Amino acid sequence: MASRSPKAVADELVPLAQRVRYMQMFRVLMVLAVLGFSAYSRSTLDADLTLLLAASAGYMLLSGLGEMLWRHLGKRNLHLFGALLIVDGIYLAYVNLHSGGISSPFRSLTLLHLIAVTLLASYRTGLKLAIWHSLLLVSVYQSEVATATQDGVDGAALNVQFHELVAFVSIFWLVALATATFSAVNERELRRRRFDLEALAMMAQRLETTNDAHAVAEIMLDSLLDSFGFRRGVVLGARGYKVALLADTADDEEGAGRFLGVDQIMHKAWETRQTQLVAGLDRRRNPCLSGLIGSSSNVIVVPLIAEGGAAGVCVLEHSIKLGSRVERRVVTMVERFCSQGAMALRNAELVQELQDMATTDPLTKIANRRAFESTLHLELARAARAGTSLSLIMMDIDHFKKLNDTHGHQKGDEVLRAVANELQQQSRSFDTVSRFGGEEFAIVLPGCELAEAMQSAERFRHAITALPSTTPVTMSVGVASFPAHATDAGSLIEQADLALYEAKRGGRDQVAAPAEAVVVAEANAFMSFLESNPN
Repeated sequence: MASRSPKAVADELVPLAQRVRYMQMFRVLMVLAVLGFSAYSRSTLDADLTLLLAASAGYMLLSGLGEMLWRHLGKRNLHLFGALLIVDGIYLAYVNLHSGGISSPFRSLTLLHLIAVTLLASYRTGLKLAIWHSLLLVSVYQSEVATATQDGVDGAALNVQFHELVAFVSIFWLVALATATFSAVNERELRRRRFDLEALAMMAQRLETTNDAHAVAEIMLDSLLDSFGFRRGVVLGARGYKVALLADTADDEEGAGRFLGVDQIMHKAWETRQTQLVAGLDRRRNPCLSGLIGSSSNVIVVPLIAEGGAAGVCVLEHSIKLGSRVERRVVTMVERFCSQGAMALRNAELVQELQDMATTDPLTKIANRRAFESTLHLELARAARAGTSLSLIMMDIDHFKKLNDTHGHQKGDEVLRAVANELQQQSRSFDTVSRFGGEEFAIVLPGCELAEAMQSAERFRHAITALPSTTPVTMSVGVASFPAHATDAGSLIEQADLALYEAKRGGRDQVAAPAEAVVVAEANAFMSFLESNPN
């Protein structure tokens, strides 16, 4: 997120158009107060009503022109706003000078003007305006001294006026500092809240770009740490009676995704659906969190609730001193962040479930035919680019129909699940084990030549035969390789299928390869020889 200056942020917090409008209203009320009080106290007020009326008319004309210019000057609005404040000070100084000087009843308008500007603009502007008004008050006093000296007024009267000036300026600055302080506190709070909302919006925008639960948790945790300065934290996803580690500030890649027990504090957070503030973790009652974040203090445990259920928990360690309290504002904003993150986690889980349904066989929980075909095309393209081999194993459970008819379909389903699980355990991590259809399975072995694939197929066959079961299970296996037997997915499947039927015709419970493998290999060698020796 691009950084912005405090001045730009302040402008957004208090719109300039609104401030100018309120200031213009204040100027009108100020002029009406001057003219109304002057007319009402004409007999007792030492003021020339004609001069005040002329000054007020000129002042309103200037402020009106200033407002008109403000609407057309664009980026120079702030400078015009400051210029109008200078004009305000000159007008008030003129009114005070011609209505009793330092003892003028209108000097309280200076205080009101200072308070209004400080609250509407900023505390910095208020302090600058206080300096300007102070200089003008001193100028009014000096003008009075010069006039009194010409008129032969004694020094005692001037001394009284000086004391009045000091007293008023002291009160004036006391009000200025108090108002500026409160204004600064309000501005800081507004900036905090604006920053929090912007950070929340930024996190939501980042969450829209991913459907992975681990990525969602990482984004949520990073946003919380950056926005609130937490020392460390973890995000755990709910998985029934256990939780899975989704994100951790320790960057434990090996531990990511591992399942852990549910602590007492997690249960309480989910049951009450309220954030738990813990001064320190008890290792006996909360062994999971204690193992993840150690002997932490000032821990915030936020339940992640989505669609009425527990999606996980976010645990954060605050950096405040032991015994201090976390601000309620921080807790509230953290709950908002976590609420957004919980919905994103739930959506990621739903997307993952849909993807699993599209690519996973619902009975055996291994890849379905659609996933198999997609993987085979991808691995064949990779092998062709790299010039490496790839093998395909097709396997069929022998006499599966008889097994179903004799022992029932439920027993047949159990056999299918057991076979799929054993094949998954016996294969490499980058092999793809899939259910091709019915009782037939297919295994894609990248980077595997025919001889190695035949050995793997024998290992698979023996592992299936050794399965503990009341019903003996055997398998017929066919093996074909790229590029020895075929150069495309369809042909490779066809060759492996032919080899499978060759194994069935040979008596079942055995491994076979296409009979024409040697012929194809010799033809490929001959073509390579011709390409390398064109003459």
